[in-house]
Amino acid sequence: MDTLAETSWDVVIAGTGLAQSLLALSLSRSGKKVLHLDQNPYYGGSEAAFSLDEAQEWVNSVNQHPGQSPFEDAKVITYPLDSSQPSSEGGDHPSDARPKLAASRAYTLSLSPHFLYTRSQLISVLISSKVYRQLEFMAVGSWWIHSEPSAENSELGATRSFHRVPGNREDIFADTHISMKSKRTLMRFLRHISKPADEDSEETEEDLSAPFGDYLSSKFGIPEDLQSPLLSLSLSQQTLEDTSASHAVPRIKRHLASIGALGPGFGGVISKYGGGSEILQVACRASAVGGGVYALDTGIQSLTDKESSDEYPVELQLSNGESVRTKSAIGTVWDLYPTQERPLSCAKFTRSITVVASDFTSLFPVTVEGAPVPASAILMFPGETLGSPQSPPVYLQVHSSDTGDCPRQQSIIYGSISMTGPEGQTLLELAVDRLIKAEGPQAVALWSMRYNQQGRLSNDGSSPTIQAHSPHVYSFPPPSLDLAFEDENIDMIKQAWLKVAGDEDPDDFMIFDDREGADDM
Repeated sequence: MDTLAETSWDVVIAGTGLAQSLLALSLSRSGKKVLHLDQNPYYGGSEAAFSLDEAQEWVNSVNQHPGQSPFEDAKVITYPLDSSQPSSEGGDHPSDARPKLAASRAYTLSLSPHFLYTRSQLISVLISSKVYRQLEFMAVGSWWIHSEPSAENSELGATRSFHRVPGNREDIFADTHISMKSKRTLMRFLRHISKPADEDSEETEEDLSAPFGDYLSSKFGIPEDLQSPLLSLSLSQQTLEDTSASHAVPRIKRHLASIGALGPGFGGVISKYGGGSEILQVACRASAVGGGVYALDTGIQSLTDKESSDEYPVELQLSNGESVRTKSAIGTVWDLYPTQERPLSCAKFTRSITVVASDFTSLFPVTVEGAPVPASAILMFPGETLGSPQSPPVYLQVHSSDTGDCPRQQSIIYGSISMTGPEGQTLLELAVDRLIKAEGPQAVALWSMRYNQQGRLSNDGSSPTIQAHSPHVYSFPPPSLDLAFEDENIDMIKQAWLKVAGDEDPDDFMIFDDREGADDM
């Protein structure tokens, strides 16, 4: 068998995250000799998905090798039975009535559980490349917001409540929590942002520099209690004051325009069995069919770009002892330079994954006749509802067992907040606890993992772009921390493809003819 060193490569791609995997697929179909490495023994990088045992191994690795990935301070939390749960030692309930974790492999837990809007460029790429044939998508359903209790609810003993965020005209007028006057202001806003650009000549001149809350109140008279629900539709992970209208308005437009594009009643989808992890693994298999070569558990120890006229100017020393030559190399800085200090300007989040013994049926209503039962729901907890008015919101993404993430009668809660430290951890844990308690005593947390992640947010208005470290070595930016896949990522992957592929027609990016045996990849 030939060694990696016996081949001269057109490109070495370091890391098997979603961006690298789609790039590898595009280049393999452009006739390039692609060597795709990952220093980890698994696919996915920051978008990997794990079983319970694999998650524990990942936590150990993150803490033993700080600085070698975008993650830090990882921890697995187990939940011993308390007095409110049945015990195997006596009592009135049989031990098999106790909620239990299933086998480790029954879970597929994603480190970065972003979803796709139905009008996402990634969906177009998956269709044009034929990759979609190997994937199964589930609907993302309702948006919910956590609100302060009303006097009536407080008298009944309820401490918090969740309300479904209206996303269209029918939802607004069916909502019994909104006054008629507020409904009219909401309709004015929705009509305004739903107009095609050619029907509203003033739209291009509209000043969107103000904070989103100020924009809503000054232009449309929308009261404060309805501003956070609208913020949740933009998926901004900053406060109303820190989110500009220029960020929020286009994303609410995206949300509204996506509803109904692939079917009634939903505007987003997630890939079954691990979300982005499943997409990238299918892309890697398709790349291998196209001739790409894969080597897991094989990282880069050193990299040298001779910057000469040599046809293969980049030399890589690999962790398996081999030395390879290539025309170019690309990956994240964590994959290209794993042992070097790297000053990065990154956002940092606290994230969590919690396995719960509850199906959270009330979060997945079918709101339109003929619509599929959703498999995911989005909940936003404004900071003030958690007792911290100046803090950014907490977002929870709840995945039902239909996603394949967990067994029946269980769910996965993915949580995130755009801050770290004790306060960020406390707010995130409080939000998860509130949701579980709202389901009643039958809902029990069975397992949880918490970690910090470095990455980038789209709130700053910048677009992701590859960085040249030398004439033949490029890096992708830190991973996205957005809850929905941002279309700018596809533009960035296309930019990298053109850098490496050279004289390809830009219009041919990820447009593939059927290949014999492709359905067997």
